[in-house]
Amino acid sequence: MNSSAQPIRRIASNLLWQPGGFLRHPLVSIDAGGRILGVEQCAEPDRLAGVEFYGGVLLPGLVNAHCHLELAHLAGMIPAGCGFRGFIRALRAHRHAVSGEERHRAADRIDAAMRSRGIRAVGDTSNGMTSFATKRRSALRYHTFAELFGLRSSTTEHLAPLLAEPDTSPTPHSLYAVQEAPFAALAREGDAPLSLHYLETPDEKELFRGKGGLWEWYRSEGLSCDFLHYGSPTRRLVEQTPRDRSLLLVHATCTTQEDIDQLREHFTAPLYWCLCPTSNRHISGLRPPVELLRRNGALICLGTDSPASNPAMSLFEEMRQLEEVPLGELIAWATLHGARALGMEQELGSVEPGKRPGLCLLSGIDYASMRLGPSARLRPLL
Repeated sequence: MNSSAQPIRRIASNLLWQPGGFLRHPLVSIDAGGRILGVEQCAEPDRLAGVEFYGGVLLPGLVNAHCHLELAHLAGMIPAGCGFRGFIRALRAHRHAVSGEERHRAADRIDAAMRSRGIRAVGDTSNGMTSFATKRRSALRYHTFAELFGLRSSTTEHLAPLLAEPDTSPTPHSLYAVQEAPFAALAREGDAPLSLHYLETPDEKELFRGKGGLWEWYRSEGLSCDFLHYGSPTRRLVEQTPRDRSLLLVHATCTTQEDIDQLREHFTAPLYWCLCPTSNRHISGLRPPVELLRRNGALICLGTDSPASNPAMSLFEEMRQLEEVPLGELIAWATLHGARALGMEQELGSVEPGKRPGLCLLSGIDYASMRLGPSARLRPLL
């Protein structure tokens, strides 16, 4: 018999999170390559030789659905509370303040930090080539969104070098920073999801009314927008994007019921809502409309955003920002929903035979309420 096909680890715990609920007394068998060989129940694992027991809840590795690895060198450099426009100005001022070598080293550090915190896959947004060397050699799985940003860009041609990299697809940055023609071209191109910064600040809606901070900023820079006739960001998204295009809507802090209704009426493909509460708190103090999205049955996933607004880069800390959400639902957001949003659910997102999702242990939870509490901790086992 081929010994390499045999499990090298058998891990037991109190509970295992699965998409259908929590499995009691789980026993998970894993081969040398991290592939799940079997999931069963065993009430007395101490009677079995070679079984590792960990008290707590087993769950798959986490999926960070929104990140900017190329901004790793900005960790800790932009102070909290400077507001959206202040943050963008500081980012522009500091973005190229260090050498390329330093940026590469910083990307390596953040990549290693994410893995040490239980993250196994990342949806990474890139404007340039800085982070690709790290991603090529990383133990994490990446999907890169090659992002078009800037009102002075009239074509998508400069994205070509990024799109030559594996597991990379194009996306507009947002509905307020890309002109009509290139946005339309990207919305029609390919079948990968678009990852959009969506309604992160009230200024986005104000721009379409010809007022507010973004409007004044663009005027001071001599920039004009050829898309304001749509009247709102959501109306622009609906009218410029095919119905069957899947979307990853990031931040969404200023989303209303009207926005949700317009999107639901138009799109037939899945809409994933990626919440980044730590970054929102750092930049603007705004909070995503969690209960509104839950009431509407939204498919929610989680992201860290960039190290510039989230030096910890821990998806578990994002979960802690949302402790009011029932634990099973919160785990789904941090694992399976992110894997589905990135098209990685065949390998990641749930602990099932045949998958290689990684394995984490969540301990110190409040078992009476099945919610995270102040003592909750997460660590990777695999």
